[in-house]
Amino acid sequence: MTSTVSIVLVSHSALLVAGVRELLRQVAGEHVGINTAAGTEDGGLGTGYDLVRTAIDDADDALGVVVIPDLGSSVLTAKAVLDDEPRDKVVLLDVPFVEGALAAAVIAGTGADLDTVVAAAREAWHARKL
Repeated sequence: MTSTVSIVLVSHSALLVAGVRELLRQVAGEHVGINTAAGTEDGGLGTGYDLVRTAIDDADDALGVVVIPDLGSSVLTAKAVLDDEPRDKVVLLDVPFVEGALAAAVIAGTGADLDTVVAAAREAWHARKL
């Protein structure tokens, strides 16, 4: 169990999610729980239901979990897992994958509660690049 809100990154690509996880680790620190579910069970591109469920199970603790999918079927798969096994303190977020995950990780690293982490991730929609 971590002492922060945990983050689950759900992606079609193991390489993509590994890169985002590395970024979050360097910015937010090792103490933030960051779990991943990427690709299919056989290592291909896609989103495996059991991988998502396991990542959420491994992250689930009393402080809460935010689930951040990349796009398309990863959203649908994460939603299906949470529809099949509803949890009080697990929130599926519709946020930009990198920016939302980064905001969530940084704020989680401060020890913020689940609602504050969710709000920070949602604020990422307003982050302009130019």
